[in-house]
Amino acid sequence: MTDAEWAVVRPMLPVPGWLQGRGGQPEAYCHRAMLDAVRYLVDNGTKWRAVPADFPPWDRVYAFFRRWRDHDLATEFHDRLRGKVRQQAGRDPEPSAGVMDSQSVKADAVVGADSRGFDAGKLINGRKRHAVVDALGLLLAVQVTAANTGGRRPRRPCSPG
Repeated sequence: MTDAEWAVVRPMLPVPGWLQGRGGQPEAYCHRAMLDAVRYLVDNGTKWRAVPADFPPWDRVYAFFRRWRDHDLATEFHDRLRGKVRQQAGRDPEPSAGVMDSQSVKADAVVGADSRGFDAGKLINGRKRHAVVDALGLLLAVQVTAANTGGRRPRRPCSPG
């Protein structure tokens, strides 16, 4: 992450509980290093244990990721960034409308049969990703279903961010 990116991201990060007086211990590693490690993993598709030595230890990065996932901190962070981008574009931070679309993608053989389906219209055996975006094209919600799910109405409500 560049210094300019960090300058924008830093104020948007969720405040750790120990800084808000909710107890706990200060974190041993900088959030910037942790976010860089998670971004590296997502970008390169590597395994947790294969995190390069330039980053904090893999188990600490995984614990950081798990904590953000389990407490919906990634969603909170994403929503804050989206609101800032919308304000900079002269819009209300919260969108009033969204556009939904879906796309069927082939699933690898290791993807369980219970999460795959056959999209007869596109002749694809795999999954379907449903996305809702605002007028600027910023992500509001995403959901992955079996490919045989209709594009107009997914089975479960979409999760934000």
